[in-house]
Amino acid sequence: MSRPNAVIFDLGGVVMGSPLHAIAAYERAIAIPSGFVNRHVVATGAAGAWSRLERGEVSLDGFYPLFDAECAAAGHALSARAMMERIAIAAQPRPRMLTAIRSIRARGLRTAALTNNWLGDGTRQRDWLGEVFEVVIESAVEGLRKPDPRIYQIALARLGVAAAETVFLDDIGRNLKPARELGMWTIKVEDEAQALGELAQALGFALDEAV
Repeated sequence: MSRPNAVIFDLGGVVMGSPLHAIAAYERAIAIPSGFVNRHVVATGAAGAWSRLERGEVSLDGFYPLFDAECAAAGHALSARAMMERIAIAAQPRPRMLTAIRSIRARGLRTAALTNNWLGDGTRQRDWLGEVFEVVIESAVEGLRKPDPRIYQIALARLGVAAAETVFLDDIGRNLKPARELGMWTIKVEDEAQALGELAQALGFALDEAV
């Protein structure tokens, strides 16, 4: 089997600190059931406040009262503002991942970031994203969010690569399924060491050397 020629990275939980971990810590802090927020986001689907936020249909300020009301109606009151502040604090770049991406680009492979995000979270203003990745695809800009297959197709088209020659890394299983169905290699990120080990194996070269 031929080696991949491109790698697409999720941001939060892959290249940056995990929003899932920040949410879990917030749930513990206010003593609501573990996993409540994620279950609520999935249950409300495309019409829910979280999905609308990530498609750029509502601002952060508009999201806060909507999500607060949804969660209260679902049985657990919380502060969306406080939760999102924790997510922002956690969203720091992971040095080993940045080193790996530089190694990948030095070998001539294409790289992209494919992220579910929101307008006003600072992601679009981070200069380092444009320096690290050749292409950055943001859900709030495209009006589409993972796991919609169309946003993966946008990533492939902008990179100019086929699905079969591309690796996609994400920390959420349901976001990997469409990538697999399109024919991409996929890696579920549990932690940095595991993900980088699997990626190095797929690419056929070491990723731990600064370039």
